[in-house]
Amino acid sequence: MPRGPSVGGHHDPSHPSLRRTPCFVRVRDGVIAAATLLLAGACATTDQDAPPGESPPDLSEFHEQSVAFEPCAPYATTAADEELFADERLECARVRVPWDYDDPEGASGEIALLRIPASGEKIGSLLVNPGGPGGSGMNLVAAMAASNPLWTEGTIGQRFDVVGFDPRGAGASLPRVDCFTDEEQDRGEGFDDGLEVDTVPDAETAAEVARRCAEGAGGDGALAGVSTREIARDMDVLRAALGDEKLTYLGYSYGTELGAVYAEAFPERVRAMVLDGAVDPAKSADELLIAQAAAGQEGFDRLVEECAAEADCPLGTDPARGTEEFQALTRPLREEPAPTADGRGLGYDLAITGTLAGLRSESLRAQLVEALAELAEGRGDGLLALSDLINDRGPDGRYRGTMGAFTAVRCMDWPRRTPEELAERGRLVREAAPMLDDGRPVGERHHVCEAWPAPPTRSGPYVSGDVDLPPTLTVSVTGDVATPHQGGVNLARALGGSLLTVEGAQHGAALTRPHACIDAIVVDYLVGLETPPDGARCAL
Repeated sequence: MPRGPSVGGHHDPSHPSLRRTPCFVRVRDGVIAAATLLLAGACATTDQDAPPGESPPDLSEFHEQSVAFEPCAPYATTAADEELFADERLECARVRVPWDYDDPEGASGEIALLRIPASGEKIGSLLVNPGGPGGSGMNLVAAMAASNPLWTEGTIGQRFDVVGFDPRGAGASLPRVDCFTDEEQDRGEGFDDGLEVDTVPDAETAAEVARRCAEGAGGDGALAGVSTREIARDMDVLRAALGDEKLTYLGYSYGTELGAVYAEAFPERVRAMVLDGAVDPAKSADELLIAQAAAGQEGFDRLVEECAAEADCPLGTDPARGTEEFQALTRPLREEPAPTADGRGLGYDLAITGTLAGLRSESLRAQLVEALAELAEGRGDGLLALSDLINDRGPDGRYRGTMGAFTAVRCMDWPRRTPEELAERGRLVREAAPMLDDGRPVGERHHVCEAWPAPPTRSGPYVSGDVDLPPTLTVSVTGDVATPHQGGVNLARALGGSLLTVEGAQHGAALTRPHACIDAIVVDYLVGLETPPDGARCAL
């Protein structure tokens, strides 16, 4: 069965938000799913849209609800959150949203928020999404409160209530997509690791994944409501409930896609939008994955060049042989995992996941080289720790559960592929990134979403480029291995906005750590709506 993390706790189907008049249709009882950055499609209808002659659904009870903030400790879902959420500067709440925006009187869900209140003259709220899909904005904002003064007493913290939210289906929001337990994940019985995690061995496994995810979310209808389109509509409820006439937004990685979908659905409600590490709107699903694989290979080749200058490099001293040396280290893990101190062992897929995680940030490069050296000596702890980092597994064995929400969102966003199409894509991925070639023939696998209880909500690119928007700011790092730089160029062009190019090699750069050049441009835009000149560049 495909491997991946599950939520540390299980959603209670008796929660009041799901005891309203049901809008879910049960067909039967019963997501990094596709870390393959695939086809992102246009947001279809919004609460503004309605058939000719009909009024849009009345959402006033959601827009006008009172938000009751309180201490954050009860909202923690991981050990890391328990520590971060104890910060007395933070406030948390839940906001009720309709699960089906076409039937707002039906079942509802609750979106969990974490806020750093503005310390000075407030402009409004800055809504933050860290990516994923399924990433915890609550965790990100709490972590920034603890590590980056710009988010607290600095300009951003002075002028904005900084608000992170856990999107529907994820984290502390309800209902939550729980597909596999932590124990099942550790035994390799959850979602797949590696790059092509949207595949499963056969149709029976795909049906079991859909059944488990629906069961954990509260039914087929609940599962079918978890999509980027619906998360964007939730964001508009959050905007209104927080008292903001227009949205100010900061989105990383998948958060760029989410922000762009919101912007095209509600263009007149956008004040400012920073989109960092863009999902490329100009590429198809498969083109995006292949581009991501190629960027990963480029990042790996840079690592080999640096490492080969040292006599003790675990990838050898000849850069031309770096991929071959890596394959020699990792391919044996297909048959026999490397031992680890916790007894889980390091299999091949986890080794690839850990390597890709280490390539995402220059700050992790030394740790990755050390982990590969350790693997050369027969131990897998270093790469396992890096894979835990990207899989959101805490030292106590609890997973944040990102993959359940990831799968649910992408199953409702992206087209489904046939086994033949997946096999051809797998061959192209290995051509683009030989480091990902495990040495075995590419067999036919099945799409993880093929038994999903509802069809995808998209049929084309996630932005059309046909909507007039206020100025936006896209930030793109030249050596980003997760969301290649060209994606930022293409998104800025599609939105008719500004582009800040950052020279460096990491995934995301805006306001993540103090950086005078980047901070000045991003802060001037968020606070004063000043966009940078054409060709603006910074260097990490």
